[in-house]
Amino acid sequence: MSGNSLFHSAKQYEDAISSKLADGQLRKNLKSAMTTLKTNRKNLISSRYTDWEGLRELGKEVKIKSLSKLDELLERFESNALKNGFKVHWANDAQEANEIIYKLAKEKRVSKILKGKSMASEEIHLNAYLKEKGILATETDLGELIIQLIDEPPVHIVAPAIHKNRYQIGEIFKDKLDAPLESEPEKLNAIARKHLRKEFEDFKMGLSGVNFAIANEGAIWLVENEGNGRMSTTACDIHVAICGIEKIVESFEDASILDTLLVPSAVGAPITCYNNIITGARKDGDLDGPQEAHIIMLDNNRSNVLADSHYYRSLSCIRCGTCLNHCPVYDKIGGHAYLSTYPGPIGEVISPQLFGLDNCGYMVNLCSLCGRCSEVCPVKIPLAELIRDLRSEKVGEGRGDVRGYKKVHRNKSEKIAMEVFASLATSGLKWRMLLHLVGLFSPLGKKMAPILPGLKNWVFCREFPKINASLHAKVKNLKGVIYE
Repeated sequence: MSGNSLFHSAKQYEDAISSKLADGQLRKNLKSAMTTLKTNRKNLISSRYTDWEGLRELGKEVKIKSLSKLDELLERFESNALKNGFKVHWANDAQEANEIIYKLAKEKRVSKILKGKSMASEEIHLNAYLKEKGILATETDLGELIIQLIDEPPVHIVAPAIHKNRYQIGEIFKDKLDAPLESEPEKLNAIARKHLRKEFEDFKMGLSGVNFAIANEGAIWLVENEGNGRMSTTACDIHVAICGIEKIVESFEDASILDTLLVPSAVGAPITCYNNIITGARKDGDLDGPQEAHIIMLDNNRSNVLADSHYYRSLSCIRCGTCLNHCPVYDKIGGHAYLSTYPGPIGEVISPQLFGLDNCGYMVNLCSLCGRCSEVCPVKIPLAELIRDLRSEKVGEGRGDVRGYKKVHRNKSEKIAMEVFASLATSGLKWRMLLHLVGLFSPLGKKMAPILPGLKNWVFCREFPKINASLHAKVKNLKGVIYE
């Protein structure tokens, strides 16, 4: 699956969704994984935290404070990072970020880069760019390695290969790494470890993402579980970190609050295995560490999002992925059906703003507006509300400020349908008449649905619902109810 093309037509989305819905193994794998992650999170929060909601409020305040003075914090971070020995680069867009990395590699005569997990590098399609330039970027995160072997993009923000079970991974290792067929997690880990150790023996350049960039210290904080991130940032001669500008926080105290929210929300564990706090290149007397450390501060339309008084809250995301884990749409179709780097509820909010509503407008349809994502977001981003508002933008009824708004491929039938629905739903008399008619003709509708345009696709994979439109009559007859 190519991730380089930004625009995807409605037909491409519908084909991708139909394909994923028809994949029984995919749905089984996703259901198992999502259930485990949700259960772990629920049990941890109930047993280890006395005021989780209070902690969420603190996390929200930290991000709002950081975003409200982001320009000042960015300047402070650059100043302190330079004092620490970092080399700081600024990239307005994906092309500039890729060129900075390529020039560094070319200057150092590097033909192979080892990567820790980085969604920012996925966002700028770094691997494909470097491949065109003759440089091999090898993933060292286990999940990223698995999907790189089969040429797929990540299916999830935190767990890139969560759609594959251990038996499928065993087949991939057998085919791609010429390893014996295994399915035990310990043996699969051993195969990956043996493969990656050879890669780590002579590499010169390592690349990572950034979870938090701390302005007061000029330091970056990486969270990981496998130790590959630490290897990618310390065992090389040159370390390059890609940091979205919204990852800036003011202090270690602020970063600690977000870190305390991040890991429980992501995987239901109290703490991660490795917290790597990096304060620059190797200094005199240090036993290890890179000789050079670079940070690329990536904008890529984040400044435009920040300037929007309504949608700027989406930049609060700490990339925990829990909104994906709790989404009743994501766990049916997986991340690839969103046809964007960022899938799930947070993807539906940030992708149209980063890459344009014209490119990613269809994504906002992939939401049931159940509100689970808003309820579990550790920094209280009102995801469902923002998705609903983006839907208004898509049909031309919003403020018209979203990037790519004027070139949106609008569906006239959808626009008319929503106008009719709005007219009916905002009039009590019209709504009751509609329900009465729907209840009256539902037996006929059930028979005709398979051949009626607009309904036949819906009932193709669903049972026609039993419609009981007598709610108002029942309420009217309830004892003690004054019906007006």
